[in-house]
Amino acid sequence: MSQRLKTGGRLIDRSKELTFTFNHSRYKGYEGDTLASALLGAGKSLLGRSFKYHRARGLVASGVEEPNVLLNLGKGDRLEPDQRATTTELFNGAVASSQNHWPTLAFDVGAINDYAYRMLPAGFYYKTFMVSTWAWHKLFEPIVRQAAGLGAAPTKADADRYEQAYAYCDVLVAGGGVAGLMAALKAAAEGKRVLVAEQTAHWGGRAPVDGGEIDGMDPEAWVKKTLEALGKMDNVRLMTRTMVAGLHDHGYAILYERVADHTPGDGRPRHRLWRVRAGLTKVASGAIERPLAFAGNDVPGVMLASAVRDYIVNWAVSPGKEIVVVTNNDDAYRTALCALDAGQKVVAVIDAREMANGPLVQAVKERGVKVLEGHAISKVRGKSGVVAVEICRQNGTGSVEDVLGCDCVAMSGGWSPVVHLYSHSGGKVMWDEAGAMFRPDPARPPVGDKGQPIAEVVGSANGALTLTALCAEAGIAGGAEEEHPITPVWIMPAKAGNDLKFKSFLDFQNDVKVSDVQLAAREGYASVEHTKRYTTLGMATDQGKLSNINGLAVLSDALGQAIPQTGTTTFRPPYTPISFGAVTGEARGEIFQPLRKTPMHGWHEAHGVHWEPVGLWRRPYTYPRAGEGHRDSVNREIVNTRTNVGLLDASTLGKIVVKGPDAGKFLDMMYTNMMSTLPVGKCRYGLMCSDNGFLIDDGVVVRLAEDTWLCHTTSGGADHIHGHMEDWLQCEWWDWKVYTANLTEQYAQIAVVGPKARKLLEKLGGMDVSKEALPFMTFKEGELGGFPVRIYRISFSGELSYEIAVPANMGLALWEKLNEAGAEFSAMPYGTEALHVMRAEKGFIMIGDETDGTVIPQDLNLGWAISKKKEDFLGKRAQLRTHMADPDRWRLVGLETLDGTVLPDGVYAVDQGVNENNQRNVQGRVTSTYYSPMLKKGIAMGLVKHGPERMGEVLDFPADNGVVLQARIVDPVFYDKAGEKADV
Repeated sequence: MSQRLKTGGRLIDRSKELTFTFNHSRYKGYEGDTLASALLGAGKSLLGRSFKYHRARGLVASGVEEPNVLLNLGKGDRLEPDQRATTTELFNGAVASSQNHWPTLAFDVGAINDYAYRMLPAGFYYKTFMVSTWAWHKLFEPIVRQAAGLGAAPTKADADRYEQAYAYCDVLVAGGGVAGLMAALKAAAEGKRVLVAEQTAHWGGRAPVDGGEIDGMDPEAWVKKTLEALGKMDNVRLMTRTMVAGLHDHGYAILYERVADHTPGDGRPRHRLWRVRAGLTKVASGAIERPLAFAGNDVPGVMLASAVRDYIVNWAVSPGKEIVVVTNNDDAYRTALCALDAGQKVVAVIDAREMANGPLVQAVKERGVKVLEGHAISKVRGKSGVVAVEICRQNGTGSVEDVLGCDCVAMSGGWSPVVHLYSHSGGKVMWDEAGAMFRPDPARPPVGDKGQPIAEVVGSANGALTLTALCAEAGIAGGAEEEHPITPVWIMPAKAGNDLKFKSFLDFQNDVKVSDVQLAAREGYASVEHTKRYTTLGMATDQGKLSNINGLAVLSDALGQAIPQTGTTTFRPPYTPISFGAVTGEARGEIFQPLRKTPMHGWHEAHGVHWEPVGLWRRPYTYPRAGEGHRDSVNREIVNTRTNVGLLDASTLGKIVVKGPDAGKFLDMMYTNMMSTLPVGKCRYGLMCSDNGFLIDDGVVVRLAEDTWLCHTTSGGADHIHGHMEDWLQCEWWDWKVYTANLTEQYAQIAVVGPKARKLLEKLGGMDVSKEALPFMTFKEGELGGFPVRIYRISFSGELSYEIAVPANMGLALWEKLNEAGAEFSAMPYGTEALHVMRAEKGFIMIGDETDGTVIPQDLNLGWAISKKKEDFLGKRAQLRTHMADPDRWRLVGLETLDGTVLPDGVYAVDQGVNENNQRNVQGRVTSTYYSPMLKKGIAMGLVKHGPERMGEVLDFPADNGVVLQARIVDPVFYDKAGEKADV
């Protein structure tokens, strides 16, 4: 039985007692405990149930590799399932409960599955559940859904808050053990900006527990001295409780900081997600001890040898009073010595090696402990706790030679370097036969786009498993006892029969046994990835940290091939689970998708605006006056703009700056027409297509300088188009020297439109806005009415128009000044609906109206905007496909009803006959339709088969209630065909 020791515990403060509850019972622990150490200290060994067989399970590890003890933590609005007890710091008032059982942990009805294990081998669900569609839907699926999952999902909104942050450094050190601190000290001494991330609350890794000497000091003293030195350096940032979750291309790392898990409700964010750009990452993630596969190795009380000494040294908790150590390497003997020093009984050390005689072995023998060489555990006795072990020869079949009474088994099957981060970034691993482990391959490291290293691995993660090897790697004097070679042991005993293999577990959480992997091999699953999915090996919440190497070794043996030939499964981020809260950050509730507001938003509200949602923006639809309907309001705004002057808040238009030596070449690929030839100071309308040839955006491109362009996009498209640009730059043209930035919210933009627009700007003064000084499709920078502005002579209404860009913090002031000064010219604001009507009167297309993801520029008669000089642009080859060049594609035309009414939006034009579904054939559809107060009739734009060649034809448009409207095909430009009003 586990117990709290009366002395010791390097990480706990006995003067600060904490209380907590587990399964509704109250217990005590100390500050510095984990939930796992506190439960062990309280004598609790049965802590959970396995997923498939509901076997009794207890702690097997002391860190992130723990597969068994996942608990529901908290209650109400702070309930969170599947919290690993070994990584959950104890806090006063903690409430925890075990999972995956009913009605109680001690008496679980689901344990009946354990008796039916022969009927539930790996892959049984594939063979059983799909016997018939009826059986799956009516019988099996409801059972599976009821049984699925481990913890209880929260039902209340999370009470905590979460943050996201960014950081930059020359060197990111992933791991705060001795190797990581050595790497940090060296990099910091070279003047580099260093960030050190340690996933636990404590520094030093395993060295303070395992002992040895570093630079003439014991490891704990060396760690303290090194931290003091690093703490005094301005170029070093030390972060505990921070896990490097993933390492990606170009030195991009994701860090997960558990800020206030141990102090809930203190006002701080609970978790913080960091996005870090690092010049180089030093992977010092250590190594994980492997379990051994013997019958009953999952019984509560069977633990990793390193975990046993962790609990004794760090938290003054002994997992048992009578301990049996079983191993194939020298390191486990440290656990025997540690237990003896703590006053516990070590019944025996069972060593699978035929000869064990290193210094650690001799030290244990000198303490009077029996060492059984060449032996193994045949079987562990006990269900909810260890009561004895049956001993046999390792090279035998499991015939029992002796039975040793005990309440704890400390097992060690060797160590596996934690190569996850190294592999995330593209590094490859190699099989180290001598160490029986996969380790980083120095010949195939992860490199950047210029061949520079992205990551370097140090310490145990690099295969330097001993303190002596680690110090030698770092060039520092130090070490520990010499260790003799490991003997690989994947099955214990080596010739175990099926009765033992059926109870020898590889993946503890998912109940994957040695027999399951061997079954997968017999059934043809030769790929380790296929075996993983067939058996669910390594698919538990620990993601195979304990099971993968043993599993692939068993698979290799079953296939009769070497372990390197079988290979490893894919290491995917995150290294350990990350909370949804951290991923979401502040994006929750009302700000899940924050409402975006222009600088003039408040002014619009104060003047009675009716809003229109445009993406995440709110744009003024119209400004109705008292007693005025929306249609009347829109008509008034149109007539006034075309007669006097109108003001439009155009701040939502996307503004993306593209800069660099290759910016022109890049934009030539982005747009269908040439942008590299655009002179500085000029503007050009451009179309942007997807690589499938479909039109995705349009807008005016401005050349600001020799190496700088500004691309305007649609209001809802700025983020998407910026992402589209970056996708191609980062994934395809990564060597082009181009920088992009989305400046949409950095500037307010105001359109001053109408025949009196120039007079209004001249009244403000400060700039020459004459036609000669500022011709159509040019821009000019200067001062207007005391504001620093950039003015574009572009028009989306067909009228004389100026679009004025000003820093966002000055947008409201300029808007108010324009309204005030414009009073004598009858200036008034207009909204998006008036804008849409005016653009339709001019035959200008609107992305999202005239386009729907299947439309190409040629459909809209925009062939003039497609360069015939360029060799290539995105979408060019796609537009050469037969379907794209089909002469029967629908093309853009204008439509006007014979009686002047307004066509319904989206209505189809019918043709003669019916199709195979007995529906009327169609020959076109309406894309935009409005009432024009200038023309005093309904106007529309639409896509019609052979449309431009059918001018004057009348089409039928069936509307509601059996009404058929008739409209004539006309030119899509209804107003000022020559364009004289815009260029005055």
